[in-house]
Amino acid sequence: MDKSVNVFDEPLIPCGSDPATGFFRDGCCNTCDEDLGSHTVCVQLTQEFLQYSRFRGNDLSTPMPEFGFPGLNPGDSWCLCAARWLEAYAQDMAPRVFLMRTHKRALEIVPLDKLKEHAVDIN
Repeated sequence: MDKSVNVFDEPLIPCGSDPATGFFRDGCCNTCDEDLGSHTVCVQLTQEFLQYSRFRGNDLSTPMPEFGFPGLNPGDSWCLCAARWLEAYAQDMAPRVFLMRTHKRALEIVPLDKLKEHAVDIN
């Protein structure tokens, strides 16, 4: 696992535990080289984004109990793939971002100024 730091090089704050999020399902947007999707951007989900994501082929709202996935709802916090967030940003559909909970490696894909435009918590 990569060092657990946020976009400000400070300790990464947990993103969400109900349901457990993150590549490691540890509640944090931690990452590693095996995390090809870079699940590093901690967001607050909206109905608009959930519909957009479903349209793009990633249905996050439908429960899949066979995989222990309860489905997500507006208001839930979730570690989103950085490229999907950037794609949604380009379509004016990006959800709000928790910068203190977003892993530093998200910056390899998404510029910090774009994340700050949608920030819930600006340092």
